[in-house]
Amino acid sequence: MRVPLSWLREYVDLAADATPEDVLAALVTVGFEEEDVHRFDITGPVVVGQVVSLEAEPQSNGKTINWCQVDVGEEHGGIRGIVCGAHNFVAGDKVIVTLPDAVLPGPFPIAARKTYGHVSDGMIASARELGLGDEHNGIVVLSDLGIDAPVGTDAIALLGLDDVAVEINVTPDRGYAFSLRGVAREYSHATGATFRDPAERDFAELQPGSGHTTVVEDVAPVRGNIGASEFVTRVVRGVDPSRPTPPWMVARLSLAGMRSLGVLIDITNYVMLELGQPLHGYDLDKLAGGITVRRANPGEKMTTLDGVERTLHVEDLLITDESGPIGLAGVMGGGTTEMSDTTRNVLIEAANFDPTTIARSARRHKLPSEASKRFERGVDPLIPFVAARRAADLMVELAGGTLTEEGGALFAEVFVSEIELPAGFVQGLIGVDYTDDEITGALTTIGADVTASEEGSGWTVIPPTWRPDLTDKWTLAEEVARIHGLDRIPSVLPTPPSGRGLTAHQQGRRRVADALAAAGLVETPSFPFTTDVQNDLHGSASGAHLPSIRLANPLDGQAPYLRRSLIPGLLQTAHRNISRGLTDLAIFETGVVFLPEPGVDYGTEDVPPLGERPSDETLAQLNASIPPQHRFISALLTGNVAPRQPGRPAEAAGLVEALDAVRVIAAAAGVEIDVVQAERAALHPGRTGSLLVAGEEVGYVGELHPAVAEGADLPGRATVFELDLDRILSLAGGRVVAASLSTFPAATQDVSLTLPAEVPAADVQAALAEGAGALLESVRLVDDYRGDGVPKGSKSLTFALRFRADDRTLTAAEATAAKLAGVDVAAQRFGAALRD
Repeated sequence: MRVPLSWLREYVDLAADATPEDVLAALVTVGFEEEDVHRFDITGPVVVGQVVSLEAEPQSNGKTINWCQVDVGEEHGGIRGIVCGAHNFVAGDKVIVTLPDAVLPGPFPIAARKTYGHVSDGMIASARELGLGDEHNGIVVLSDLGIDAPVGTDAIALLGLDDVAVEINVTPDRGYAFSLRGVAREYSHATGATFRDPAERDFAELQPGSGHTTVVEDVAPVRGNIGASEFVTRVVRGVDPSRPTPPWMVARLSLAGMRSLGVLIDITNYVMLELGQPLHGYDLDKLAGGITVRRANPGEKMTTLDGVERTLHVEDLLITDESGPIGLAGVMGGGTTEMSDTTRNVLIEAANFDPTTIARSARRHKLPSEASKRFERGVDPLIPFVAARRAADLMVELAGGTLTEEGGALFAEVFVSEIELPAGFVQGLIGVDYTDDEITGALTTIGADVTASEEGSGWTVIPPTWRPDLTDKWTLAEEVARIHGLDRIPSVLPTPPSGRGLTAHQQGRRRVADALAAAGLVETPSFPFTTDVQNDLHGSASGAHLPSIRLANPLDGQAPYLRRSLIPGLLQTAHRNISRGLTDLAIFETGVVFLPEPGVDYGTEDVPPLGERPSDETLAQLNASIPPQHRFISALLTGNVAPRQPGRPAEAAGLVEALDAVRVIAAAAGVEIDVVQAERAALHPGRTGSLLVAGEEVGYVGELHPAVAEGADLPGRATVFELDLDRILSLAGGRVVAASLSTFPAATQDVSLTLPAEVPAADVQAALAEGAGALLESVRLVDDYRGDGVPKGSKSLTFALRFRADDRTLTAAEATAAKLAGVDVAAQRFGAALRD
């Protein structure tokens, strides 16, 4: 909300020397967030000048210019020669002259310059050049604005161009602050300055008369709320739409962020900003019969003021006459009855519409407006009569109209529910020892009616009509804290109760992610949306079709399915980074995947209303419609893990690095992960493995199939792995206890075995470990040789073994015996033999 300070001063006492920053600081103390300060960005000298003479001079380019002699006053140099291309003025007219050294919005500095054979010593300004509107075909003639000021008068102050506006962010629950009335009241709360309510008027003068009764026929109210609870109309006859909008009003509207669109429309916008009540003006002579407020019929259409024909929804609330729809209630008027240059009689509408209905219509038609922004947050139900009369008075004053006794009113009794505020509740919730007088004083200040209970146990509070956000004792407590200053709330952290905090599962997830990040991988979260093709390719080992959840309203129509795997998101992230020159990548993601079971219908057509808690049965149905969701952890490595250096070639990322990352996860989770040969449709044959924990498959690792990598626009090899993190953590068991460190030296030996080529090295390694027994501390494959000296169809595997005892130094004989025991197990299982 933009608030011109000259306008704010009309309703609250503002210090004469108050700066925009002072006003923003005060509003921040009562809970608003400062946004910006807006000015016209114009500096003088800009003065009133009078045209002494003008000579029309045709030019060779077909244009005719006026060589003018303009009197700007003795203090500004007297008569100056100025070239002007406009033709809407004559000698004797008073105009706005921008003299050299002035700066107009843009910025556009003014200087004496030679043009069209003359030295133009300044410029005669148009409305657009001054920032007062879009009119640029003619210059500003003061008599057209009803202004007669002495020559040489400062035009910046005369036209209100010295005003400044502060902008604050208004939260959705405080719609009353979308008005000067509301902001002035809040400034009063912040500073104690006297507030003058522009809505305080004698109710007798607000009665609209008769002859234009409105009918509401709402056969399908949203959530049981009738679409229009109030509808006030007033008639002003004999208006002159050609009259200019006063400069002070144009300046205020401009600072408030609205364009001047003609005096009649400007008045309705001005009153909306002033009181917070949206208004609409109809050309009375274009109305056909009375006004009916109703819901749209199926397939019904209307053309709004922006010239767009819109297909209406049955929930849309319409303003209609005998010709059909003439307005989309609370959002935008229709084109058939809009006010124009030919309008002579105006019907002013001030209504109170259902917030939910207006919000849905504005979003459905993607048509946010200043009116809908206020209606959907709640408008004071007592303000429509005041707003209609205020607009009518301005049309009489500024457009030459006559206020008639014609009009109509449809209104309902305004009922605000009482709220019980127990004694001691505010102090206990906020943590400040407010006195009873401070509590009642704060609530009375915001406009509430406070009555003490007879037993002395608290108060009964009736919130003001303009505060629909005050619905319970908690919101009242927040108001007390806000009015008395949030700085009074002590900065003391509460003591957390024992037994709270992260669960073991949550701690495990964080530990795993932190360990991968510490190992050099970068976490890259992505959207959980993909295609059914990607789900089939990466979600199943064979690439066969699997059921996926399709969104009813996807953000991207080309990716309407919830993911079954994290790999598609990593592929997109890798492609995006590679296209920007980042070719060496080691990225990972932890996130939820959605794994619907075949044959189960997870859809639901019955969406419960948002304004009330669903029943237990409805909640059970909603929970049943949610597919199983597992938290996975996946990674993708491509490019080099070490760049090329002098004397050292680059080291490409591959399966070794991927398996190292898997081992990091295993260590952080407290499990042992084994790898066995496997096949997957998306991975390279022969370079794929299943990952097992205690014999149960929990994921896979492998190099992307070349066709898949090419389809993802990855220029080289890429290695991926994916693990069911939830399952891994559930298999981790209890707390991992670190083993004690032996102080005795290790005995190291190597062993080379010849065995059939098809035997997996991991199985041989497991056999050696099993046979060697407790003395074996580690076993590691160091060589896989196939060639001369090894029989055809066989291979030679060399393992490095390390032995250690906890209580003594091992002898070479003990280490050799343990090694040969392992060789015996490998020989029995796989026919392995010691290589000579």
